[in-house]
Amino acid sequence: MVLFAGYGLGRLNNGTASASAPPATATGNGSGSAMPGMVMDESQPHQHNTDGTVTQGSTAAGTTPMGAAVGGLSLSSGGLTLVPTTTSFTAGKPQRLSFRIAGPGGAPVTTYAIVHEKLLHLIVIRRDLSGFQHLHPSMAADGTWGIDLTLPSPGIYRMIADFTAVVGGVPIATTLGSDLTVAGNYAPTALPAPVRAVATDGFAVGYEGEPSTKSTQPILMSVAGPDHQAAVLEPYLGAYGHLVVLRAGDLAYVHVHPEAQPIDGKVKFWLSVPSSGSYRMFFDFQVAGQVHTAAWTVEVS
Repeated sequence: MVLFAGYGLGRLNNGTASASAPPATATGNGSGSAMPGMVMDESQPHQHNTDGTVTQGSTAAGTTPMGAAVGGLSLSSGGLTLVPTTTSFTAGKPQRLSFRIAGPGGAPVTTYAIVHEKLLHLIVIRRDLSGFQHLHPSMAADGTWGIDLTLPSPGIYRMIADFTAVVGGVPIATTLGSDLTVAGNYAPTALPAPVRAVATDGFAVGYEGEPSTKSTQPILMSVAGPDHQAAVLEPYLGAYGHLVVLRAGDLAYVHVHPEAQPIDGKVKFWLSVPSSGSYRMFFDFQVAGQVHTAAWTVEVS
């Protein structure tokens, strides 16, 4: 189980396990105190999926993916259940999003492993793949998670909770999802056309590589500033970037982390996707203490 806890949130793709951060018992501000016995490692590239297992693979281009499972499609998995307190929101109005993770017996889970510096990662996005938010709620002593959330426009949104719960001393890496509703006249946003480079907050952000269903492939992200020079990227949540990939239609979720250090200034991920179709890729990166997000539409055949 130590190995299975190694990357916490889901399957590990193309990495190895070694000691790093211990799991923790959450406190009200989302931080935790160390617990003995389990070790974690975030220094190798890895892909978070859904069922709590750890799969290792090669970082050689063209290797067969060691399982391209996805998460976020179910309220319940691995004996854990996502229980939102409120699922109805008013467009443009800040509102408290509260939820808990119920364990196999129905009691709320209060112990989680710290993975990429947080006890739980929360993705919120509208079902047309617009309005992406990567959030980190805090947890109260009774196991209730909460964060102030603003959903800007009417529609159905998906909340995806990505975490490693520790139940009876056993880590369970799980990704659960639930819908949130914003009443009003819904006007879906069409997916932007696939391009290789986008402008984000004054940065030019591009990617190289071809996501595939048949093999794990390298994806390299580059960031240039207004002077057209490579931006100086800083670690954010324990890595030089975070890549969330969501499939159009059902919002199947894959969360990928990169190699430990940039290569020629580029952040290198290893990615496999579960099927052909349309996807949105969201790349979080940090420059000068500020976090930015670049997004692309990708068509996988």
